[in-house]
Amino acid sequence: MLVHICCSVDSHYFIEELRKAYPKEEIIGYFYDPNIHPLSEYELRFLDVKRSCEKLKIKLYKGEYEYEKWLNAVRGFEDEPEKGARCKICFDLRMRSCVEFAAKLGQKKLTTTLLTSPKKDLEQLKNALQKECEPYGIEFLAPDFRKNGGTQRQFALAKEQKLYHQNYCGCIYGLKKQKQDKSFIDELMSPINGQILPASIESRIAFYKKIKTLEKKGKKFEIKRDKFLNYRLLNALVKLDKKPIKSYILFYSHFKNSYTKLSIEKDKVDFYVSFKDEINFWSFKYFNSLLKNKFKTFEEFLNKPLKINQEINLRHKLFNSYNLSPVIILDQIHQGRYEICAKSEIYFDTEEKILLI
Repeated sequence: MLVHICCSVDSHYFIEELRKAYPKEEIIGYFYDPNIHPLSEYELRFLDVKRSCEKLKIKLYKGEYEYEKWLNAVRGFEDEPEKGARCKICFDLRMRSCVEFAAKLGQKKLTTTLLTSPKKDLEQLKNALQKECEPYGIEFLAPDFRKNGGTQRQFALAKEQKLYHQNYCGCIYGLKKQKQDKSFIDELMSPINGQILPASIESRIAFYKKIKTLEKKGKKFEIKRDKFLNYRLLNALVKLDKKPIKSYILFYSHFKNSYTKLSIEKDKVDFYVSFKDEINFWSFKYFNSLLKNKFKTFEEFLNKPLKINQEINLRHKLFNSYNLSPVIILDQIHQGRYEICAKSEIYFDTEEKILLI
C-alpha cells in the first residue's frame, strides 16, 4: 500500500500502528505536501520524514513541490479557518496526486498519515480519499489511530525518537492566522547573505542533520530546550545627505525609533558614537581591524558576512552581555547628514540544544 506522509511526528506512530493492523502489506511512503511554506520548511520536514522512514525501514518517495499549483487551487479561500473549505481543497489536491502515484507504482491501497493529526478533520480526509480513489479502483484506508489514547502515545513516541515537532500545520494562511498578533512572522525571514538566524528554519535543518549524523555514529544524546532573547532586523536603510548608502547592521542592534537623523561633522573617522539612540558607526577599516583583517573588501564582507554567533561574540567582547546599542558598519564614515530608517524586534524564543551523554 502507498502511505501519504505529511510529517514525521504523524507518520512514525501511524506507520507502526498500520503494520500491526496490516502485517502482510508492504508499506511505501510518499511525501507530497505542496501546501508547506516556505520551501526551507518543506525541506526540513522531508529531512526528518526520511530519517523516520530509515528507522522504520520503509521505502520513501519524494513528490514535487508544486506550490504554485496549490496556491491556485485554494485561491479565494485564504481566510478560511482550520478544518474549513481550504483544508478540503488541500486534501483533495494532495490525495489526487497520491492516487495517481499509487496507480503508477501498481499499488492497490492508499492511506494518509494526516489521519493521526489532531488538527485535521477525519471526515474531510475520508471523503477526499474516497473521492480520489474510486475512479482508479484503489481501496482507501482511513483507520482512526487517535482514539483510546493514541494521540498521547503518538507524541510520546515522537519525543522518544527525537522527531521534529513543527509548530504550525504547514500552509502560509494557517501560519498567518496563528501569528496574527505578532508584527512579523519569523518563519518567513531568511537573510539573502546566507546567514543562519537563531531558532530559524535553517538552524533547525542544521540541527536535525546533526542528530541524524549522531544517530548513524551510535552516539547517545538528549535534546533540551533553552529560552533566550531572540532578535530580528525587520528593515533598515541608511542615507547620507538624502542618498541611500551601503551599510551593515550588526546582530542585536536594537533601534528605539524607526527614524533617526543626525549629523557627523568629521570626515573619514574610524568610528563615531551618537548619543541620539546610542548609535555606533564603524568604518569597515575599524571593523576589519577587530577581526585581524579577515576581509579584503567591504563588498566581500557584505556578500559573505560573519556567522551570527561570531557577531554576538564580537559585541560581547567590545560591550557587554546585555548591550543592544545599534552598530552600523559603513565602507567609510563621511561628514554629512545621516538618516536611519530601521525597525527591529527583541522577543522571547526557545531553541533546541544537543547534550551528549
